[in-house]
Amino acid sequence: MTSVLERGTEQADGRLGAVLRAVGRPQPVALGRHGPWVVTTLEHARSVLTDPGAFDFPVDVSRRSLPRGEERDRDAGFVPLPRARTAVAADVLVDELRAAVRSRAGAEHDAMRLLRRPVARATAAAVLDGVADPERDAVADAVLAWIDALAPVIAALRPPGRWSRVRRHEDAARTRLESLLRALDDPEPARTATMLAAGTQVPIAAGAWLLVALAERPALQQRLGTGDLEPSSVVWEVLRLTPPTWVTARVARRAVVLGGERVPEGGVVLVSPLLLGRLAELVPAHEQETGDTRGLFAPDRWQDPHARPGAWLPFGAGPHACPGRSVGLAQLVALTTWAGGVHLELAAPVHLDQSRGIFPRPARLAVTARDEVEG
Repeated sequence: MTSVLERGTEQADGRLGAVLRAVGRPQPVALGRHGPWVVTTLEHARSVLTDPGAFDFPVDVSRRSLPRGEERDRDAGFVPLPRARTAVAADVLVDELRAAVRSRAGAEHDAMRLLRRPVARATAAAVLDGVADPERDAVADAVLAWIDALAPVIAALRPPGRWSRVRRHEDAARTRLESLLRALDDPEPARTATMLAAGTQVPIAAGAWLLVALAERPALQQRLGTGDLEPSSVVWEVLRLTPPTWVTARVARRAVVLGGERVPEGGVVLVSPLLLGRLAELVPAHEQETGDTRGLFAPDRWQDPHARPGAWLPFGAGPHACPGRSVGLAQLVALTTWAGGVHLELAAPVHLDQSRGIFPRPARLAVTARDEVEG
């Protein structure tokens, strides 16, 4: 991948660059005079993510304040989805993806837009067991509408006010989604809505990076098509170098000491899978790499039977770990397998968008049948 994340940390700006430059430090690094502090070791990351008594999940994705006197439910983790639902999600994703490509045969596709509806429907199919396709699709469209309405909320420098246009638009989209879920007899529509949104946006972003990575590397596409490369190896390398949730925050509930660094009560601590995924002790070296920083896009490293994919916590850990890990992985592996049967080519250079995580923009692709290219 020729993005800034592979070329080197000196080209990354803002908080992303500061976090990447902390790779290899033995103790948490303060990114400002009063924080936040980014942890730099797996031990400290696990401590922050798995100790809710010391570190609190700061705010939900909508950046909505709690009513006065009400405390956030600190034990409100999500129950992981059963693995039996992963096959459903994978099948729906591929079916919807094929239909989307057929409907615009010969046209260029923006990877993020191409994946929106297939991923949303696949995630809804996994979460809403037994729901008919029309109702599933209506929920999936409502999830996408809420995600779109959340975009300016997340990107704003400060949480939008209660009566602002942005907040009212987001409220309306969320209310519609929850109403559809209530009509399906969902006992906890707010929690289900949050799960659906997280389980949709993250695979869309990861899937877009995956398609970009393959489009830039025809040899990898060829190896996938011949079975010489495991699809899961490509997925793990994409999640290592371009994790959509590249940083997550916790707030210290009391003063704590991490690796000799004192974090005061209320201090913000950041855990970055992107940083952890560059640690030599967690990631096997590739023969073409030099030095200790694992910055090369090399899926072959995960074909080593002794490798530990996911050791850098791409799905988090503790009570707020991603409940859709198995479903998300199934979708990404299915997407990679599908990509091995077509020919992908970039139609424009790709740049890094840091407005809401890390996204490839633009990510325009030409998708053609492999037999057409080889013929």
